[in-house]
Amino acid sequence: MILLRRLLGDVLRRQRQRQGRTLREVSSSARVSLGYLSEVERGQKEASSELLSSICDALDVRMSELMREVSDELALAELAESAASDTVPAPMRRPVLNPVSVTSVTGVPEERVTIKAPAEAVNVVAA
Repeated sequence: MILLRRLLGDVLRRQRQRQGRTLREVSSSARVSLGYLSEVERGQKEASSELLSSICDALDVRMSELMREVSDELALAELAESAASDTVPAPMRRPVLNPVSVTSVTGVPEERVTIKAPAEAVNVVAA
């Protein structure tokens, strides 16, 4: 099972280590106890959004960048997990666009698009 808190902790630790900073420095700057930050980095504690914001500020990293890196790690972990268990993840579906002509309130025809997902599966190959 993939735990988001572990992935998040790994990314936070890497960010801190890239900067050559200690847990003590970051915990002091983020105003969180050293022990708690250590538990977050090890994936033992779930960090609140407020705490993540403080840690990101202390690391001078945008939360969106942090979450993007976590998202990338999660995608890789899911692919590895599905490859190991020989299960196929839910397929990514390409939308089918069906234009429909609709008359607007002003009486002028407008074109709207209905999006439908196809039933066929798409194979995903991990590099």
